[in-house]
Amino acid sequence: MTSILVTGSSRGIGAATRTLLAERGAGVIGHATSASDGTTVAADFASPAAPQMLWEEALDRAGGAIDVLVNNAGLFDANPLDSSDIEWLDKWEETLRINLTAAAQLSRFAVRHWLERGVTGRIVHVASRAAYRGDSPAHWHYAAAKGGMVAMHKSIARAYAAQGILSFAVTPGFTDTAMAGDYLASRGGEELLRDIPLGRVAQPEEIARIIAFCALDAPESMTGAVIDANGASYVR
Repeated sequence: MTSILVTGSSRGIGAATRTLLAERGAGVIGHATSASDGTTVAADFASPAAPQMLWEEALDRAGGAIDVLVNNAGLFDANPLDSSDIEWLDKWEETLRINLTAAAQLSRFAVRHWLERGVTGRIVHVASRAAYRGDSPAHWHYAAAKGGMVAMHKSIARAYAAQGILSFAVTPGFTDTAMAGDYLASRGGEELLRDIPLGRVAQPEEIARIIAFCALDAPESMTGAVIDANGASYVR
């Protein structure tokens, strides 16, 4: 059985991914900021120690071997340009810690785990079209974090392909989650859909299918790929 750690699995894309991977027969260990149960580990990525705690607990629950890491957890809070200096910096650092630094820590633990055991492994990074297109004036921090995630993903893919350690990135546009819903409401709701040629936002299950493909089915030659899923709202 393939053992998979999925961060941010309590809702949205993460929850849909967890369900689909379990249906495919994988042993899935979930993650949430606070809630914990027999298959979910609680870890607040705002704390620098949380990713290591999550990794060690997930590894223990998986019987000492994790095959795939899905870096999905994310924070999407507005950071207005006219905030006070300390407020703006605090939100910048919090978003980068949760969206990028925690993913980097977990990726490092995963790569070392596979190298030490002499086995193959896969990482799937859930980034955003914002990595390429940018985001709103209140979301510099989010775009920067997702751009950093894509660059990190490419570095991992190039560095460890020869050892069978593969890296994939998915860059969704707007997806029908609570996080995206707040953003849509703040930017005019239905009016923003005019920017999406498909005429609708993606469903979490659609993004989950891409993640599951990367985690379980994608051929080795696809390592380093970035897969867009944004309804043609950004093409490159």
